[in-house]
Amino acid sequence: MSVLPADPHLPVAHLRPPRNWLNDPNGLAFHDGYYHVFFQYNPYGPEHAHMHWGHFRSTDLLTWEELPVALSPTPGGEDADGCYSGNAVSDGDRMVAFYSAFRTDRWAQPVTTAASIDDGRTWTPRGSLLIPELPPGVSMYRDPYVWHEGDRWRMLVGSALTDGRAAALLYESADLEQWQYRGPFLDQAPQPVAPGADTGLGWECPQYLHAPDGRGALIVSAWDPELGPRRTVVYAGREQEGRFLADAPVLFDHGPDLYAPALLPAPDDRWLLWGWSWEARDPQWVSAAGWAGMLTLPREVTLGEDGSVRQQPAAELLSLRDGRALTASGETSATAVLGTVDASFDLTARLEFHAPGGGLRLVTSAEGSEFLDIRIDPATGDLVVDRDHASLDPRAHGGTYRMPCPEAKTASGAAIELRLVVDRSVAELYLPSGRTLTLRFYPTGGSPWRIEAHASAEGHAAGEGRLGYTVAAWNLRPYTMRREAEASARPALR
Repeated sequence: MSVLPADPHLPVAHLRPPRNWLNDPNGLAFHDGYYHVFFQYNPYGPEHAHMHWGHFRSTDLLTWEELPVALSPTPGGEDADGCYSGNAVSDGDRMVAFYSAFRTDRWAQPVTTAASIDDGRTWTPRGSLLIPELPPGVSMYRDPYVWHEGDRWRMLVGSALTDGRAAALLYESADLEQWQYRGPFLDQAPQPVAPGADTGLGWECPQYLHAPDGRGALIVSAWDPELGPRRTVVYAGREQEGRFLADAPVLFDHGPDLYAPALLPAPDDRWLLWGWSWEARDPQWVSAAGWAGMLTLPREVTLGEDGSVRQQPAAELLSLRDGRALTASGETSATAVLGTVDASFDLTARLEFHAPGGGLRLVTSAEGSEFLDIRIDPATGDLVVDRDHASLDPRAHGGTYRMPCPEAKTASGAAIELRLVVDRSVAELYLPSGRTLTLRFYPTGGSPWRIEAHASAEGHAAGEGRLGYTVAAWNLRPYTMRREAEASARPALR
């Protein structure tokens, strides 16, 4: 059933349970006609603790079913203190989950497995480590990613090496049981990818997207031993003799609130992807709300001819568009009110800049003091998203974030297109180039919200600034969620 949550910041079109903690998507697999999406989950509260694997499944990415918790820590076992991140594969009539076995008495998180023969409803853990011995020279080890290629299974494990390099380690197997270590698939010292954004001292959640022509992209989440999770970066390149020959790294997403994305090879040859969008508000607010984290929209990921990794919302999400909320076309030299939208909407826009700057504003309070700005910086060719005024609640985080948009780097006559999906407390911005920016914000004003077009302040002051706009927006209907009895979805705390 589809029911609007009472909490105004709980999403209606992004996957998450109704309460408690969620982080990394895990175990994305298509098996027996279902898309399976697992995720890191604390069934007992909104804190990062007691890591289990929660479980959703769907036949169409629109109607979802929340199944009982899939993986739970085994008291006294190798995963006694948490079933941490990994992935899952479909192997004949069974699914096999590969995951990081966490115990507080060891730093490494070695790989173990569990298997299901009833379409993911119940799981049997192996009870021992799949790879008992870590390679020499490893200081961090976690987050297996397994896929089938040719006549073999392959696995990447996120790592940091004792000499200061981050690495994704490669293993291979003929049967999912006996694994041979092949060495680092890619290893690199931290490198800058954007101002203040390096590639980390260790890599979490490695994911490998590969094309039939040999091109590929390695997606890794940059981690720091003092600061923790930082950002996600991607290396485009090509494999050669078990090593990945990579181009320079770039940001996978230009916003502050996406981490640990995970890939799912769909049966129609698409690559789908979900990421973790964490909270951007003070912990006390999170605790009072009783929930933390959500999964991004499912995205289609492709490799461009230039080696770039491109993202767009999965095509199925067009079916979540309900009635059209607004259609507006025109030109303004100051401010134009385009119409109103609900708190969850899908918007497309074409903006034509007849003077430098300008953009769109989502106004979320009646008097106009609370707003999210999306504007162009013509000097740098960046699309800028500013959330410094996006919440009147001081516990919400601010900040301004930039995404390259070279077509906007011109004094006059530039035109850009964008797609913006907002779902209560999350905004996902997509450009035709495939670049994305994911950001959390927490409006205090009740919807409907107002969409405005703003010409640049500089051009307006000079009497010559004009912004042309063509904008359409659709309110989003909630996805359909079916949930089993609460007792079956919440294990007893042991």
